[in-house]
Amino acid sequence: MYLNSTQDSFEHWLIIKNNLSVIFLLFASMTRIFNTRRRFIKLGTAGLLGLSSSFALSSCNNTTQQTDTSAATKNVSVSTIKTNVLRMGYQQAGDLVRVSGVLEKRLEPLGVKVEWLQFAQGPQLMEGMNVGKIDLGSVGETPPIFAQAAGAKIVYVVGRSPTTGKGSVIAVPPESPLKELKDIKGQKVNFQKGSASHYFILRALDEIGLKYEDIQVISMPSIEARDAFLQGRIPVIVFGDPHLAIAEKQGRVRVLRTQEGLDSSGGYYIAGRKFATENPELLRIVIEEMHKIGKWAEENPQETAKLLAPETKLALDIQETVVRRRTFQLSPMDAGRIKDQQRVIDYFYKNGLLPKPLDIQETLLTPEQYAAITPASLISQR
Repeated sequence: MYLNSTQDSFEHWLIIKNNLSVIFLLFASMTRIFNTRRRFIKLGTAGLLGLSSSFALSSCNNTTQQTDTSAATKNVSVSTIKTNVLRMGYQQAGDLVRVSGVLEKRLEPLGVKVEWLQFAQGPQLMEGMNVGKIDLGSVGETPPIFAQAAGAKIVYVVGRSPTTGKGSVIAVPPESPLKELKDIKGQKVNFQKGSASHYFILRALDEIGLKYEDIQVISMPSIEARDAFLQGRIPVIVFGDPHLAIAEKQGRVRVLRTQEGLDSSGGYYIAGRKFATENPELLRIVIEEMHKIGKWAEENPQETAKLLAPETKLALDIQETVVRRRTFQLSPMDAGRIKDQQRVIDYFYKNGLLPKPLDIQETLLTPEQYAAITPASLISQR
């Protein structure tokens, strides 16, 4: 009942918000006609990073042309932004939003600087948020669950569409005697606890009748485990792109199970609660820009790979494989997403990996707050 009420209230408030935005714009236009004083807005010159592919740069610039107009017409008089620095966390695998520079270009005219801090994986990013180092960051479905269990004051801001699962695997070296997934019983299995791989291995074991206690868990970030795995020194690993794509290119991986069909709820952008509640207009702008560049990326995978490769230091063919196996677009925190994530939370508790039951409602904003931070373009795609 609550979920349906949340969704109805969310959409109702969004309609009100959009109508008020239209009235505001009409009033602003009339004011400019009769105002004899001329106001100039100093636009920042922060653009996209210089990259080797001029075509990719041109394509991305085309994507952000409408953004410039939007910033100049809708957000000049923003008064609800209570910070002059947005601190973004990103993971070692790379971040399209960071590389494209769309946030810097949109926010500089508003007097907001963007700072980026890198983390090995989602659990480390969540810890960085918990100790106040970052305001916003993207993680899989699992890290915010364990962060909530640890008492972190976080909120789910917006969802990331689930992938097909082809880019995440349980794997062994090619020469391994282990032939099937059931053969990993009793084996040392490397993955990062509290990451999306944690949910993946738990679901995969359940599927074949094994328990979590049937394996020896070795917790290690994928970036640290990859080289040892490529050298054949790790018997079983649970990891994903770009590490999987690198191993495939070297012929040093044999897949026992992909994540396909294991009902991940996708990823999320998570924010500190204080930051989210104090800066709804800033969050709306950020979500709008991330959604736009994500839509462009999914429509232009080759150009996206060219954009990312200089940053990730991956060969272009490997980077394109990574891009094609992931998703970039966002989805709102509606009733369906909330229900899916609660299901994952309950699954961890059922398997004894959480000390007590958790309610996702404790890490959500109100329907009114979600309406304030969610761009209309994100709702219209549903």
